[in-house]
Amino acid sequence: MKISARNQFKGKIESVQEGVVNAIVTLKTDGGDIITATISLEAVKELGLAAGKEAIAVIKATEVMIGVGEMKLSARNQFEGEIVKVQEGAVNAIVTLKTDGGNTFTSTISIAAVKELGLAPGVKAKAVVKATSVMIAV
Repeated sequence: MKISARNQFKGKIESVQEGVVNAIVTLKTDGGDIITATISLEAVKELGLAAGKEAIAVIKATEVMIGVGEMKLSARNQFEGEIVKVQEGAVNAIVTLKTDGGNTFTSTISIAAVKELGLAPGVKAKAVVKATSVMIAV
């Protein structure tokens, strides 16, 4: 399968916590980062998700937020790292962050946000993704 989502992380399912309607799926990437996804219980069953199964966490670049400094957030997925590239367009920029675990996250954010946060290669930052924005593929 080929898709346009820039962020695709291979790994293994660590756990599946089933609820009545949704499940929380935890995937450990090959790079060692832990990604949490909230998906429907129906999708868990259709994909046969269980601990130990290989899978891919898929996240659109527009769903990846970039933050700097200390932050207290409800978002389950917060990956510390360093900005390695900022590619500015007319309105938005594509920001690439390499996590301490070695994975690379791509984020599409506004030029205004890039300037307000002082984002540039070498700046320490976090990639932040809500668990509901993570898709799981097998």
